[in-house]
Amino acid sequence: MTDTSRRPIGHRVWAVAEGYIPPQSTGPEPEMLSHETVCILNTGPTPANVHITVYFTDRDPAGPYQVTVESERTQHVRFNNLDEPEPVPLGTDYAFVVESDEPVVVQHTRLDSRQAENALLSTMAFPVPE
Repeated sequence: MTDTSRRPIGHRVWAVAEGYIPPQSTGPEPEMLSHETVCILNTGPTPANVHITVYFTDRDPAGPYQVTVESERTQHVRFNNLDEPEPVPLGTDYAFVVESDEPVVVQHTRLDSRQAENALLSTMAFPVPE
């Protein structure tokens, strides 16, 4: 087995074509609040400076939202918590692109708790070759 410790793996640009934060939730918050999350893994020896741009069907993009993922760490960023430069709207279709100055791995997750029978989906983002 190869030791990946302190070795950067992943890509610098990732795309997710499907995003949607359900506007309603059931169950206790914050655990069961309907949300979208981008999970970012940085296995490298230096922090990754990440920019997230959100694209919509009927308006200009929002962002970039800035996140730092420390070396050899993961960070789960809820789109519901992104406020600067503007909040990501609920109940609106969107897509997003993650750009990093270091190679990272990106995964997308949604918790849909609009009804008591909750749904959780998770998918890998599309790695954009350099």
